[in-house]
Amino acid sequence: MCRWAAYLGSPIYLEDVICRPGHSLVRQSHGATHCHTPVNADGFGIAWYGERAEPGLYRDIMPAWSDSNLRSLTATVKSHLFLAHVRASTGTATSRNNCHPFVVGRWSFMHNGQFGGYDSYRRHAEVLIPDELYHHRKGATDSEALFLMALGEGLDDDPAGAMARATAKFEALARARGTTPHVRLTAAFADGQRLYALRYASDEHAPTLYHRWSGTRGGRAVVSEPLESDETDWLEVPAQSFCTFEGAEVEIAPFRPGPLRAAA
Repeated sequence: MCRWAAYLGSPIYLEDVICRPGHSLVRQSHGATHCHTPVNADGFGIAWYGERAEPGLYRDIMPAWSDSNLRSLTATVKSHLFLAHVRASTGTATSRNNCHPFVVGRWSFMHNGQFGGYDSYRRHAEVLIPDELYHHRKGATDSEALFLMALGEGLDDDPAGAMARATAKFEALARARGTTPHVRLTAAFADGQRLYALRYASDEHAPTLYHRWSGTRGGRAVVSEPLESDETDWLEVPAQSFCTFEGAEVEIAPFRPGPLRAAA
């Protein structure tokens, strides 16, 4: 499984989350502690928001720890909202188009987890991506498909509901045509102003998710794993939860993939 980290708050250098902490995302790329795959070497990516509505995006297939451009970029770019991801493939190829985050317009999205037996129903999942969004389909991952399905389900107007409906569609496919575990999912996504995250599984093994407010930075980190081992105020998000982060405010609500939306 992958590792990721996101930040929302006063602008900081990207390296303050991605490279500098004792258990930074780069360190997690070769030494994760909260998952079964400690090495995440199948590419990395960053999406960050600046003065424009659409985020910047940098992705590559190199392991995060070996890319000198990543360290230079994170040391010189500041952002009030960014997403970063290191990838451990669950079957699809190591390519730039399969690296997270994925970006469409003002939205950025990244995912950790799996939909069991995805290869056996990939074609059926592709059909659920709306025609008007399919040209954004660049890679082959279940993660990108879920993102595009959520956009088609109304992510702009109803982030929690859209993600629940998209997840419900994927879970139905996994149960009908795939294998266990049907769904294990943590995801983070952002619209340039707000950061959203969810933690969900169809069994009792939802991937980990934590968040922490830093008063000195004036911002919040939302992560797969705590960034420092000596910080005791990291809060674990309960399984089956949907989180909305805006400013210093946090809203955590139940996440229940529900009935599919009727066609208009």
